[in-house]
Amino acid sequence: MSDSPDAISKRNADVVRRYLRVFETKAVDQLAELVAEDVLVHGAGQNVQGRRYPEQAVLTPGLSNCRVRVDDLFAAEDRVTVAFTLTYKHDRTGRDLTMTGVKSYRLMEGRIVEFWGETDLYGILRQAGLVPEQIPPF
Repeated sequence: MSDSPDAISKRNADVVRRYLRVFETKAVDQLAELVAEDVLVHGAGQNVQGRRYPEQAVLTPGLSNCRVRVDDLFAAEDRVTVAFTLTYKHDRTGRDLTMTGVKSYRLMEGRIVEFWGETDLYGILRQAGLVPEQIPPF
């Protein structure tokens, strides 16, 4: 007997929540059970493949003490979409920096196999003083 669509949705939502928790714990070894080795990642103008890309995102240099807030989550069988806010401590200044984002995950057999998404990279860079307050004209 197979699981109901609601049970699959709940289980996959739990996997994504656990994945986001890794950003707080930095326990990248846990990604092996949550993210497929050959995961497809789409966003920021690129399409890449491999678990090393989420690992690199978790271990972003210069940012520590990540706190994750799930602002909205919708799960429908093999798809989970999350709107979130990440708050980091900026190691150089000690200030809190926030970044919002939206990601859509596709899961298979309890692992994330593909995801699409965007985060407000400009906003976090602006807060860190690395880009101008106003976007210059193109």
